[in-house]
Amino acid sequence: MDVIVGVPAALPALKQATSGIPIVVTGFVSDPVGQGYVQSLGLPGGHFTGLSLQSAELTGKRLELLKELVPTAAPVAVLWDRPSHPSWQAAEAVARERGWKLLSLELRDAGEIEGAFRAATGALLMLAGTVLQPHARRVAELAAKSRLPSMYPLRFQVEAGGLMSYSADLIDVWRRSAIFVDRILKGAKPADLPVEQPTKFELVINLKTAKALGLTIPPSLLLRADHVIE
Repeated sequence: MDVIVGVPAALPALKQATSGIPIVVTGFVSDPVGQGYVQSLGLPGGHFTGLSLQSAELTGKRLELLKELVPTAAPVAVLWDRPSHPSWQAAEAVARERGWKLLSLELRDAGEIEGAFRAATGALLMLAGTVLQPHARRVAELAAKSRLPSMYPLRFQVEAGGLMSYSADLIDVWRRSAIFVDRILKGAKPADLPVEQPTKFELVINLKTAKALGLTIPPSLLLRADHVIE
């Protein structure tokens, strides 16, 4: 095997299984340095390289967009789990700076999702994590039932019925992954290939969901939207 493209769920096993086969990190990996896959973004130093979504850094932008849509004083409920702890810390930092209130709803497993929605008020910020991602449609349905305007970390969650997402353009991320594979197959060493961060981002808004919630999306948000689901 010449090279492996690894999505987050497979990376721990790949790290244990091989120390020599080049591995291109892609998908939703937010902190390859903190998770121990590379020594640094500029000089990976091992057999891992690829792309980092830096999702914690995007959390502040998502919170700002959500508050632009729902500028009330009510707390923003934040759904998060242990893998998304850096993003939760980022949300806390932005909220402190802006004087916004947050309601922490930490989940340990999927069985706690419905209870979290019973506690949520105002608006909802969902962070990328292993507990929540497989339940995109369920989360969207609960948000609609609870009449909570919600911001999601990934486009597919809005396509599943969520209201709004802001994230890296994942199609572009996968294209960039293919370039890494090509360079490695031509002789480049992953240790010498800097980990890239996304340069293309997309705001996705679901107008059907907004209508169901009785929300009018401000023109300032609609003008910035890259994709609108009608």
